Amino acid sequence: AFQKTLTAIKNWFTLFGWSKGQNPVSIPYSLRRDVCKAQVASSQENGTKKSLGKHTKTIYDMLLHLSGQLLPGIALSQSLPLDPVERVLQLHCQHTTMLAFLRSQGASLSHVIPEFLFEPDDYKRWIKVQTIKKVVGDVGNSGVLSDNHLVILEDSAFETMSKQAWTDVLLQIYKVFVLSRVSPCNFADLFSLESVQNIPRIKLGPFSSNIYSSYERAILTWLNKHYETNRKTVWKDCQKGGVPPMKWILNFDQDLQDGLVLAAQLAAYCPYLITTHFIKMYTNPRTLAQFLHNCLILVNAMQAVNLVTGIKV
Repeated sequence: AFQKTLTAIKNWFTLFGWSKGQNPVSIPYSLRRDVCKAQVASSQENGTKKSLGKHTKTIYDMLLHLSGQLLPGIALSQSLPLDPVERVLQLHCQHTTMLAFLRSQGASLSHVIPEFLFEPDDYKRWIKVQTIKKVVGDVGNSGVLSDNHLVILEDSAFETMSKQAWTDVLLQIYKVFVLSRVSPCNFADLFSLESVQNIPRIKLGPFSSNIYSSYERAILTWLNKHYETNRKTVWKDCQKGGVPPMKWILNFDQDLQDGLVLAAQLAAYCPYLITTHFIKMYTNPRTLAQFLHNCLILVNAMQAVNLVTGIKV
């Protein structure tokens, strides 16, 4: 599931996360590598500086494109010091600023600490610098322990944590700068049709759920509306179970796993897919093979209309 999420995020931000067209994203490698327009070369011995060029796109370019705001104190033409210690200190400051900015916009990132966004060598250097500072501080305080708590991870554990941290950052960027553009003002109109008036309502108030935001509940409302209005049309001639039963979609995993709900959404905008794809689905799937059958048909339908799914069949 995490890999599928990673692929979806990578595809979306590659296609839509930047101004002036596509820019390939790899999580976490390109994001943590391209943090500045100019970087220190990987070989520190020669003290040379590697220029990434003015056309290099960084996480700050992405944030400017999606939010319309520059991060406080960080310029788009930012460069890093040649000195390795100064480099990690500046990077830590920049990542701290970015996380604070995202949290101020409503992002849930309290579990992400700035050093998780480093490259592995910078992370090791940060740990070394902070360990020295802690020892010096403890000696200066006559044995009183420092409040600076370090999270020290092995290489493989750090890579896993870094990938998760960058994934969470991108998900929260999408939530606060993209999903927030969905307007909640006309959701009552979704249930104006007679065929959906008897479906229970999903409350959209900000405090009506401790799991989903009001925008996520708006998507659930949209899913319910299209499923109920389209299920009798899409599968009226289906030979593999007839018209599927009415159901209430309350989550984004279990209630979508049979493929029928998403097929109903796609049929609302691409009705020509009904006879070529969706009519072949099981409308009351009971086995894993039937669930897989439905999902493969859904993937094929998405690919038929050039929707990127990240899945090869």
